[in-house]
Amino acid sequence: MNNPADIDRKNKRLGLFVLSIAVGMVALSFAFVPLYSLFCSVTGFGGTTQRTKSAPSEILERTITVKFNADTGRQLNWHFAPEQRQVKTRLGQKALIAYTALNKEENPVAGTALFNVTPSKAGKYFHKIQCFCFDEQILQPGEKVSMPVLFYVDPALDEDPNMDDVSNITLSYSFFKTESPELEQALEAFYNEPAISSENASFTE
Repeated sequence: MNNPADIDRKNKRLGLFVLSIAVGMVALSFAFVPLYSLFCSVTGFGGTTQRTKSAPSEILERTITVKFNADTGRQLNWHFAPEQRQVKTRLGQKALIAYTALNKEENPVAGTALFNVTPSKAGKYFHKIQCFCFDEQILQPGEKVSMPVLFYVDPALDEDPNMDDVSNITLSYSFFKTESPELEQALEAFYNEPAISSENASFTE
């Protein structure tokens, strides 16, 4: 028969074990977005673009038309849209575009953007030098901001036979309310279904 003191010690150890698991799960949820960004930027997983500090010195004659897509989660009451629909750029040439975001709430709201390109195989060749997607965005009530994106398409794309059929690339951003279940679901969907068909891409008006 177990001693009451032994039972008490076992219960305390079990309680500490359960508590440590709960704390670990909370910590992981806060790390989910930065881990997503790090993993995808390194691997190009699911059409995720690359991050770099400068453009290459080589600029080729081959051009690519880059289209811009914007979506917002249902829990985020923002107007979010590209300031222009598309640009045509040469491989290796820097291009600067911008998205506009407007907070329609009566209180400050934080948003986090997920991003990718289609076709997904172009992700490793699409490099962003400057982008709002690397930081959490906090908009004050009624605040409207312009969010620039400075990018280039790697000249190495021209050397890849698998990219011979690519003349158009769509850069897509989806904004979600930060630390919301909707953002967590979007991240989970990203890992389960990394490829998004460009035929289903749509613009926010």
